[in-house]
Amino acid sequence: MLVINGQIIDVPEPLLTVRLVDFLRDFLNLRGTKFGCGQGLCGACTIHVNGQSARSCQLQVQDVLDSKLTTIEGLASNESDLHPVQKAWIESAVPQCGYCQPGQIMSASALLAENPSPSDQEIDTHMSGNLCRCGTYPRIKQAIKTASRES
Repeated sequence: MLVINGQIIDVPEPLLTVRLVDFLRDFLNLRGTKFGCGQGLCGACTIHVNGQSARSCQLQVQDVLDSKLTTIEGLASNESDLHPVQKAWIESAVPQCGYCQPGQIMSASALLAENPSPSDQEIDTHMSGNLCRCGTYPRIKQAIKTASRES
């Protein structure tokens, strides 16, 4: 059993060894979590496992049994009540192509949950595992700082 975005999910035994990113996308239709490099290096597949950011491409479903998972779809309670990081992302016009953005937002929200007022260095260190091919890093940092002031 898993709790994903507040919903209890019973996992059929044949799916226990499925990669978590594939389980989320292909079996639960939670397509916000992206598959990037498949090696845990790009961060596109970042989700929260018990409140901590984790690369879902590096986990099998059986690795997170009895855990509480949050995907980008579950970060906000609804579309009219976005998470502060999502609001700051929009205000800062961060996305360009958008592919890495769910993973970036999940990493940023985990950072702010752990450290509500991170320094520039702490932001750089925490976000260094999330790659953006469009180079939106300055806007990402700006959005994190905005969200930190409004959280």
